[in-house]
Amino acid sequence: MKILISNDDGFQAPGILALYEALKDVAEVEVVAPEHNNSAKSNALTLAQPLYVHEAANGFRYVNGTPADCVHIAMTGLLGYRPDLVVSGINNGANMGDDTIYSGTVGAAMEGYLFGVPAIAFSQTEKGWRHIDAAGRVVRDMVQRMAQQRLIGEKPWLLNVNIPNLPYEELKPVQVCRLGRRHAAEKVITMTSPRGETMYWIGDAGAAMDDSEGTDFHATRLGHVAMTPLKVDLTDRDGLRHWAQVASKLAGTADAVGGQAGQG
Repeated sequence: MKILISNDDGFQAPGILALYEALKDVAEVEVVAPEHNNSAKSNALTLAQPLYVHEAANGFRYVNGTPADCVHIAMTGLLGYRPDLVVSGINNGANMGDDTIYSGTVGAAMEGYLFGVPAIAFSQTEKGWRHIDAAGRVVRDMVQRMAQQRLIGEKPWLLNVNIPNLPYEELKPVQVCRLGRRHAAEKVITMTSPRGETMYWIGDAGAAMDDSEGTDFHATRLGHVAMTPLKVDLTDRDGLRHWAQVASKLAGTADAVGGQAGQG
């Protein structure tokens, strides 16, 4: 089994080191990760400047780009082969609910998925790397069991996994969940630069708005490892018929796109 590892916290982050240690004995593992922290870069690709790949003393390769850049470069020529699995993380903090839209950790995994490779994004629910060794054991267990069930190397799938910062023995079993929802982000933070210019810092993420039973927020709060299957298709299928009717009125045509849209 061949595994490509990446992340968004940078190639020197404790999370990616733990990920490598967890998987190096169960697969042929290569690390291609960002040079610096790239949190909240989502699926961004760098198109307006060149990218460079360097190798660290421990054999990890790092790129002056985004998490998606790293996986894209690896998949389109750097590796010279197709990995069986892409694993991203272990992220320093949760990627639950609306976080997944912004997450560079999820973005790296999604890039592998877009190339037709199964992919998993792993995160700890709290920042600070507390019990990162336990999170590494969760990763190892999950990948090994998936390999035993022949889920790896077959059709592509994308999973988002959040692990509570608990000792391994206190973690509860994996629970399959839907994404919860957050309230809007906190107010932007303004400061004055030494030159008298106003600087803006994005505020903290909002509190959980939907953390009811069945969500990733609820599962991790109870100590479960939360696993959410993701998809890339953002189509609002429930709204297709409504918007087909709106389009027909705007166009002044009785059946503008209605026939095709109604099939959703």
